[in-house]
Amino acid sequence: MRNEGPDPVDARLGARLAELRAGRGWSLGELAERSGVSRSTLSRAERAETSATAAVLNRLCHVYGRTMSQLLSEVEAEPAPLVRAADQRVWQDPGAGFTRRSVSPPHPGLRGELVEGRLAPGADLAYDRPPVPGIEQHLWVLDGALEVTVDGTGHPLGAGDCLRMRVFGPTRFRCTGPAAARYALAVVRP
Repeated sequence: MRNEGPDPVDARLGARLAELRAGRGWSLGELAERSGVSRSTLSRAERAETSATAAVLNRLCHVYGRTMSQLLSEVEAEPAPLVRAADQRVWQDPGAGFTRRSVSPPHPGLRGELVEGRLAPGADLAYDRPPVPGIEQHLWVLDGALEVTVDGTGHPLGAGDCLRMRVFGPTRFRCTGPAAARYALAVVRP
């Protein structure tokens, strides 16, 4: 078997994470303290030896004051005003059963973006903090069933339901049905 090297997206993402850390003058140890992510995990992600999980990227986005879409868009050449369905960037965390599609690319001059999320049956994603405190989110369930917990309150959601939230603390997204859940998430930076 031939070793093809790191995934190109992981390589660009790792390089961007290293640039962000270096731009602040932080060592891996300082970033580990600020983010709660181990030095070894940070080092492996920066060298693209591993693909960062959704939880790790969320912690790093919080430290760097970015949404996940912003961070992922920074590893692309130029954000386009029109993104055809076939060209929309998809990021997966297979271990968590989570797939994220950046439907509308983030842009520095705009505060909003649109994301499609898919959770496999039984998938359970917990974020200990928002990527940007006070971020506004509108979650519209397209298929399946979800329970979204915000500020300690669980919200059971079915197809067609919409939950509006301003996020300052932990959140949890759990697929509660026998089938996968698919949702649209409108994200607006404060």
